[in-house]
Amino acid sequence: MTRPPPPLSLTLKSATFLTAIPVFSYILYHFLTRKPTAPPRPQKVPKNGERVLVLGGTSGIGQSIARQYAERGARVCVVGRRQELAEEVEGECRRAAAAGGGSTESENENDIFAVQGDFSVVEDMVRVRALLLTRWGGLDTLIVAAGVSALQPLLAVAGADCKGTDLTPMHTTAEGIQNASDVASLAIKGNYIGPLVGAVTFIPLLSSTSGSPSILLINSVASLIPAPTRTLYASTKSASLVLYQALSIEHPQITFTHVLPATVEGNFRASAVDSGPVREEDPNKFGLKREDVAKRCIEAVDKREKHVFMPRLMRFAHLLYWIWPSFIEGKARKKYNFEA
Repeated sequence: MTRPPPPLSLTLKSATFLTAIPVFSYILYHFLTRKPTAPPRPQKVPKNGERVLVLGGTSGIGQSIARQYAERGARVCVVGRRQELAEEVEGECRRAAAAGGGSTESENENDIFAVQGDFSVVEDMVRVRALLLTRWGGLDTLIVAAGVSALQPLLAVAGADCKGTDLTPMHTTAEGIQNASDVASLAIKGNYIGPLVGAVTFIPLLSSTSGSPSILLINSVASLIPAPTRTLYASTKSASLVLYQALSIEHPQITFTHVLPATVEGNFRASAVDSGPVREEDPNKFGLKREDVAKRCIEAVDKREKHVFMPRLMRFAHLLYWIWPSFIEGKARKKYNFEA
């Protein structure tokens, strides 16, 4: 005999209970594992004169972070792949420093300077390290803000349009598979190899020259909550997140901070390695403001925070995914206008 379906009220109660589990679990975990609050980092590394290296500081969140650090009196080195952009941001940082009461735009070129370089190229990073030693004698804060986007479903990168079980053409071609592999290599280089090279290059310098060394990795909530059309982007960003989480255990003398924002305004998606279209609503209209994200990043470094989600609700969305995956997956499909 077939049992009747449960009443709607019971179904809603069950869903509410499941939704509440990750929230209460997090609160309980935070209460049981809380430790005595460490003194604010500026007590060991004064804001005025803090030595800050920003990898990927010529655009987006990295550019805003560089300018805000300069405005509060820090020494700032900006690294980017395009020389003209690096010089523009250097000038912006000098003006911000002057407006904040620091040195004038023309004073002490060693306080604020830009270097053309790719953070995934070993020779470039070794050259930057040598400059930091010569000009500053060391480093206090490493900001890893560089990365690349990828916006297409993986099969689309391989030249196939996949709708459910229907694939056009019937099989991916050798050329299409090779293209997917090539694009994946670019995503890996920008989102994993770059952070790896940066960490290996600068961790010894931070450890030996700073009273309170710190590393900030700007990642993405996509690392923890899978979404359609973000296959390559999310998987490579996830790899760098786990890399830095593991490094934080291997190097406890350094404070690692991982910031995971949702969609942020700007033109980051325009340079996608797969030339994919932007499917979600206009990031410049609905995304987080990059100045707000930059301010939160600097605050997190000062407070020695471990993981920062933006908006905060995403912390619970990540936990909810493991309990109610179909709900989160449905939200992801809607956000990225994706139909399987």
